[in-house]
Amino acid sequence: VARLMDAAPSLPDPDALAVAVIAGERAALARALNLLDDRRDEARRHAAAFLSRLQAQMAPDRSHLAGITGPPGAGKSSLTAALIAHWRRAGLRVGVLAVDPSSPISGGALLGDRLRMKTSVDDDGVFVRSLACRGEFGGLSAEVWPMSLVMLAAFDITLIETVGVGQREIDVARMCDTTCFVAQPGSGDSIQFLKAGILEVPHVLVVNKEDMGAVAQRTLSELSGVLKRRQDDDGWEVPVLSASATRGTGIGALADTLQRHRALLAEDGSLAARRRRYQGHWLLKRLREEFGSFGIQRLGGEHALLERTAGDGGSPFVQLESLRQHLLREFESARHQETTPD
Repeated sequence: VARLMDAAPSLPDPDALAVAVIAGERAALARALNLLDDRRDEARRHAAAFLSRLQAQMAPDRSHLAGITGPPGAGKSSLTAALIAHWRRAGLRVGVLAVDPSSPISGGALLGDRLRMKTSVDDDGVFVRSLACRGEFGGLSAEVWPMSLVMLAAFDITLIETVGVGQREIDVARMCDTTCFVAQPGSGDSIQFLKAGILEVPHVLVVNKEDMGAVAQRTLSELSGVLKRRQDDDGWEVPVLSASATRGTGIGALADTLQRHRALLAEDGSLAARRRRYQGHWLLKRLREEFGSFGIQRLGGEHALLERTAGDGGSPFVQLESLRQHLLREFESARHQETTPD
């Protein structure tokens, strides 16, 4: 046991790690993401301190957090790779969190290297991290939000690419400044998702594989007709675009549209509040998984919890542990009252 403890990797200094991540050091980025994925109690305490230091030092309005979602086979990875190439030519640094299906045996990502093969491993301006969704509903893994904060501190643009979309897999829209839905021509899935209400939240829709010709044009027309110039709460009119990742057409227009939406958020000053809301949804999901609906009610209900966390932009791990301890004390007090005789 002593030999195993001696062989365990030492945990990084939170202050030094935060400085190195903001400087964009690749080794520091990898170590920070590994720290957030470490479930040991001591690692969790280091991770909480690290995120607190990072959030205190990073410039929150500098970067853009964008989500790419859509049904399997729509070409999300190819489109992501094309966007990365476009942004790199413009001199922007890009980080990617690619959420993959989980192996039912190991729990690890099945397709973790698919995006790395399409991006230059020698390009220090691109950093890709693959994550297994580990069977979670929502299409995202539990680590995505804390890891997004790390990527936002180091890159101009951070992309989250999801495992796919289903009727319950909309978490990406509750975690990203801008959400892009990628439609597959001719599959019919996109229209079904629209009818199910899944597409009430994306800010941009793009029909990939426009090189398929008439089939792609028909899907583009169907989506445009169903949306009917829908606007979101910020007055943003949701566009329906077409592109071809293989031919490289429409990529510039898509990148410009994503940037226009980001600029709108910057202009109205809502970005910081939105990100606190993203963190609130992350906390809500983590607490519901551990304590159930009863635990959420003990905290005043879902709406009260989101309101409570919206005013606190602190470390997500610090917030989560504080709320956990509050609930554990409440449950222990209730148990004690039940077992104490009158």
